[in-house]
Amino acid sequence: MRPPTIACDESGSEGVNLIGANTAVFAHAAVRLEPEAAAECVTRLRELIGSPALEYKANHLLRAKNRAALEWLLTEPLADNASVLLVDKALFLAGKIVDLLIDQTPYPECLRCRPDARARALHRDGPRIHGTCRWSEFLRSFTGLLRTSNRRLPATTPARFFAQTDVLGDWVAARPRLTALRDQLLADPGLVSPLDPLMPALADTIAFWRPDKVIHDEQPSLTPARLAQLIDPVPQWRFVDSKSEPRVQIADFLAGVARRLTEETLHGGGDADLVTLLRPYVLPASVWIGDPAD
Repeated sequence: MRPPTIACDESGSEGVNLIGANTAVFAHAAVRLEPEAAAECVTRLRELIGSPALEYKANHLLRAKNRAALEWLLTEPLADNASVLLVDKALFLAGKIVDLLIDQTPYPECLRCRPDARARALHRDGPRIHGTCRWSEFLRSFTGLLRTSNRRLPATTPARFFAQTDVLGDWVAARPRLTALRDQLLADPGLVSPLDPLMPALADTIAFWRPDKVIHDEQPSLTPARLAQLIDPVPQWRFVDSKSEPRVQIADFLAGVARRLTEETLHGGGDADLVTLLRPYVLPASVWIGDPAD
């Protein structure tokens, strides 16, 4: 069978801003549909929703009055033809603390690490041991230490970060290596940040589908050099405006719906029936504890 062409989009991407951000979940979706089938799907959704909006987004599908349209999308046109990779941002960050502070995994090998049992325990126990506010403050300082591109947000200096001995304990031994990594990222803004979930999510999506072509919504951070850091070989790649490509529009629907539905489960709510419909699309490589429907 010829390798597929997949169309991709994401929801919840805020770079390395993982704590106290607008979203707690990052979702990256891929759709394998022929252009004609995708166009028919978008047309059918417009008929079911009936909104005069020029461009539909996930929030249209998530309105209670449009539930039938969402259920149709998740049960008919996308069956066996789509995937979504979910990232609990706080768990992802706990994994990077393990990689960079505990294991001191060198760069770029740390880009390929995924949260293990120690990260899940840290994610669970950090707030309990240190208090929710103190733990969140520590996590923000960790992202600030390695934030090198967003000039609107304050960076954390190595001296300030490693002064937090109440949380760090023996982890202070990682200071030389982590400081060197910070300097490396500052010197070359084109490098993939170990704290950005987009690139590993994309790499895991590519590994699942093994496509020969990828059509992706416009994303300036996905430069050829960054793609080559995590994907080998890099498929043929084309960036498009989602408004002009129905396949990417559908990937946008799926990513947005998946993020919203599963983010609600993190806060103790959510629609279990809709999340159950979503479950078959969730990739095993997702950075998540348990089942998003639980």
